[in-house]
Amino acid sequence: MPDQTNAPARGGRRPATTRQEIEHVAFGLFEDRGFELTTVDDIAAAAGIGRRTFFRYFPSKNDVPWGDFHGELDRMRARFAGCPAELPVMDALRAVVAGFNRIDQAEERWHRRRMTLILTVPALQAHATLRYADWRRVVAEFVAARLALPVDDLLPQALAHAALGVAVAAYERWLATPGAGLSALMEDALAALASGFQVRGPATTRTRG
Repeated sequence: MPDQTNAPARGGRRPATTRQEIEHVAFGLFEDRGFELTTVDDIAAAAGIGRRTFFRYFPSKNDVPWGDFHGELDRMRARFAGCPAELPVMDALRAVVAGFNRIDQAEERWHRRRMTLILTVPALQAHATLRYADWRRVVAEFVAARLALPVDDLLPQALAHAALGVAVAAYERWLATPGAGLSALMEDALAALASGFQVRGPATTRTRG
């Protein structure tokens, strides 16, 4: 099928020229039509681009909700590398993961759409398994390096799995609680993990931005 990259966008819309713009167009279609019923051709047409342009940004429709995930993981890896050597492992983990999930206010509504898709659309669950494994790998590499252990040793892997679990729980709470601050929820959840979930008294959840 010929690429229509230079064709004028329908309805006078200028062609999308960045990954983020294409994501936003796709999120609107997913919301209106449903993820399963929206095709790559639909997204390309709505964004005013051709199929080849779409595939320069995303390997598949399933990759759209994940955005530049591998680039984000590289940035998270760099944050871990920049942690002072004297900072305890769990403090570093909390600081980096909370920082990794600090979202610009202008992008918050789009990130809510992104995470709603990732956490609720059945067709994305198998894809999520691969991405979660990549995320855990970054955490396990950091823990293993700090503790002078192989990356596949039990402790780095256990902490990576546990960190992912509390991060997902924080995301679910964030989606269910309008006005909640995602980074604050991450900090609370990871602090609880660091303490071994030795919670005293009624549990409280902050909602600061």
